[in-house]
Amino acid sequence: MEFLYLIVALFATTVGAMSGLGGGIIIKPVLDMLGHYDLATIGILSSSTLLAMSIVSLVKRYIEKAKFEYIKLLSLSAGAILGGFFGKAGFTLFIELISQNTAKIIQSICLTLLMIAILLFSIYREKVKTFHVTNPIICLIAGIILGSIAVFLGIGGGPINVAVITILFSSSAKEAAIYSIFTIFFAQGTTILTTAFTTGFAIYDLEVIGYMIVGGISGGFLGSFFNKKVSNKHVEKVFNFTMILIIAINIFNIIQVAMY
Repeated sequence: MEFLYLIVALFATTVGAMSGLGGGIIIKPVLDMLGHYDLATIGILSSSTLLAMSIVSLVKRYIEKAKFEYIKLLSLSAGAILGGFFGKAGFTLFIELISQNTAKIIQSICLTLLMIAILLFSIYREKVKTFHVTNPIICLIAGIILGSIAVFLGIGGGPINVAVITILFSSSAKEAAIYSIFTIFFAQGTTILTTAFTTGFAIYDLEVIGYMIVGGISGGFLGSFFNKKVSNKHVEKVFNFTMILIIAINIFNIIQVAMY
């Protein structure tokens, strides 16, 4: 079983680091489908894997001297930190109020709707009006919203990040991927630190976490390598194909839980 989780993490973070998806958008529904862990544990496994992937990916981009605007970056990152706190608090309350199965269905429906919207955005990208936002307050608010959604749904937020960043900054797929990875790093890092200083990790079944982190680190290297080698057009194709795959998995999860 451990090898299976290593492969899931490796595939998800390779695709995630290459396209800006982050990997969590793949990890979350796949782990739901496998059904070995509860939602809280899946959230920790996903966050840990994404944090490892984002660290490697950002170090690689720093070594490669990737260019980005610091005001946008710092504002988005600060927002992602706040969003991480809000998303974690919202998720904790969410799973305390309703049953695991109901929570899974709600999360899967939200993910499906979000992925359909983002897929349509990606297909009709050229027809969507974009902006050149430089106001740090708007960037901060965007970071809070993105971080909150990502942590609450346990997805890393990559595709949502890419779509919003593209609209706000008129970024290319590759440029949006860089800002997205930064947002993922701060949002997921906040989640891990919040957990460490509140409930701790002893209450979670984390037997596969080491394998997933290894997969996340390896995926960070591979994804950064492929991002540098392939064109924006190929990055967009990978993005769209992955969106379709995720939508299908989420629909399967909804049906599976509803019939249980």
